[in-house]
Amino acid sequence: MNVYEVFLKKDGKDEFRHAGSIEAADPDLAMVLVRETYLRRAEGDQVWLVDRRHVVASDPGYIDPNADKPHRFNDGGRVAARRKAKRDESGAAR
Repeated sequence: MNVYEVFLKKDGKDEFRHAGSIEAADPDLAMVLVRETYLRRAEGDQVWLVDRRHVVASDPGYIDPNADKPHRFNDGGRVAARRKAKRDESGAAR
């Protein structure tokens, strides 16, 4: 038995989304099972079925070099604090 990852997409500009996994002896049977399990209520118009053996996963720690880049997630807090300090300084100078 092979495990297949199921991705569904509604017609239009939506992206494919992972819907779950299915276990089947071959891709044809997997497609039938996907239709009966994941598409009974028109959850998608298109299906991607990927054999889990073909999924490439990263090793633990692979993305660690990118984890320490706080400048990519600036919420504006430092800029707001600097502006407030400048306002406070100019208000105190009067």
